[in-house]
Amino acid sequence: MLTIRIIAALGVLAVTPLLAQEPRRFGDLAEGPYNRLVIRNAMVIPGHGGPPVGPYDIVIEGNTITQMIPFDPVSAERQRRERPTGDRVIEANGMYVMPGLIDLHMHLRQAPMELEYVYYLKLAHGVTTIVPAADRGLDSAMQQARLSARNEILAPRMFPIWGWGRGLNYSRAELEDPANAPKIAREMVQRGAHVVSVGDLAWNPELFGAVCKAVWEAGGITTVHLPPSTNAVVHAVDAARLGVTMIEHHYGYAEASLDRSVQDFGREYNYDNENHRFRYAGKVWLEANVERLLTEVADSLVAYGVTMLPTRVVYEANRDIERAQSLPWHEKYTHQALINWNLPNPAYHGSYHYDWTSDDEYYWSYAFNLWGRLIYEFNKRGGRVAYGTDDNYIWATPGFSNIRELQLLRETGMHTLEVIKAATYNSAKTLRQERLGLVRPGYLADLIIVDGSPLYNLRFLYSFGALTLDREGKMYRTKGIVHTIKDGIVINNARLMEEVAKMVAKSKEGVGPNVVNEPFIVAPGNGR
Repeated sequence: MLTIRIIAALGVLAVTPLLAQEPRRFGDLAEGPYNRLVIRNAMVIPGHGGPPVGPYDIVIEGNTITQMIPFDPVSAERQRRERPTGDRVIEANGMYVMPGLIDLHMHLRQAPMELEYVYYLKLAHGVTTIVPAADRGLDSAMQQARLSARNEILAPRMFPIWGWGRGLNYSRAELEDPANAPKIAREMVQRGAHVVSVGDLAWNPELFGAVCKAVWEAGGITTVHLPPSTNAVVHAVDAARLGVTMIEHHYGYAEASLDRSVQDFGREYNYDNENHRFRYAGKVWLEANVERLLTEVADSLVAYGVTMLPTRVVYEANRDIERAQSLPWHEKYTHQALINWNLPNPAYHGSYHYDWTSDDEYYWSYAFNLWGRLIYEFNKRGGRVAYGTDDNYIWATPGFSNIRELQLLRETGMHTLEVIKAATYNSAKTLRQERLGLVRPGYLADLIIVDGSPLYNLRFLYSFGALTLDREGKMYRTKGIVHTIKDGIVINNARLMEEVAKMVAKSKEGVGPNVVNEPFIVAPGNGR
């Protein structure tokens, strides 16, 4: 029997058959891949937008789904059909299987926060593929991607983000010459690049377009955070017309609908002041020409074929900062290093809430609503909405933010099936990974097994599940995602969360009140 090993170091999933080996063990956290793994009696959410179907017995050999056998108990009794078996059998009665989530934009941040902290939270919340920024340097990011591809670490598969020309010996003038774009793009892809960020090129439309075209033709994709500093040159419709694969976040959309060519920045505005930057990033939506935004802009984005990558969760704090700071998982599961980076501090990126007013929350509440309407209209017209979080910033704790992002996409009016499609099939298509994003034979075994249907309640995907009622009307809490399966490796998600809790507890040793929670901490000996 053969198993399939996936090597992702060059960006594209290369399939290499190898002789079957004993399953790898990650202590008591995970094990696999197996010669033959069977998930029995599972309802299946395929990922392409279709409804649940089943139950199925799913057969996985190595890291590939090889069979999906429909199981009808009545027919099975009549035909005395034998159920498939294997080296491991998971009984999934009452559970739902769907593709693993694909997070197309997130951050790993730096020490002292452990990489395992991020990996385990992502996996425990069903994320099997990530596109991380190279926060710890590109060499480190690529090394982690290779280790994950070889299953030498317990982590999602990775496609790190490269800056244009990173790691190559070209001068600034050479990198900024559009004629050099094909040669540079080919060399980057040969060195392992697959996702290339082009935000720093938005000052020059000719260069921006040449790089987007060259990277695509070399086999990669491009992604852009359109900086407000250059939206007067390249806004979202321009970026789509120039061929960028996906647009991250919310920048450039409202700007594309303005009745002038520039945003009405206040006279005090300084782009390098993050409090100013994020305040006006919300305020620009009040300037938008709503009719043009929801028709001409939406139509143009669809026509040019760009993917929309909202990452709404990382901006939710802006419309209700107290909610973001008091989320129930912060005490047990949010690393102290992340809390320190989230606290108001001009020295840190994304920590700009040191002067955040009720007017600012109004701007962002308005922005969220109009942005959601744009996402809805774009999706309705046939545009591709994908999935990312940009988490590990702005009170967005990894993993938990992945499920919240699904909820925020649902808030736009997208159907829950469309939301799941965005996070699986659409994201796989955007990433140009044709063997990810669906539950069907021939696809990689990147799956999640959920206690209850996420179509009934997306909160069932949280690691702590959600409260619901049984058939007798008695309240109980579901178990969340019981197993994430990455590359055929079966993960014990409850154990991952126990390890996360240990890391967080250690990070908080000796930590006292901070500027945010100090008014609500009972002083020792106060008696109340």
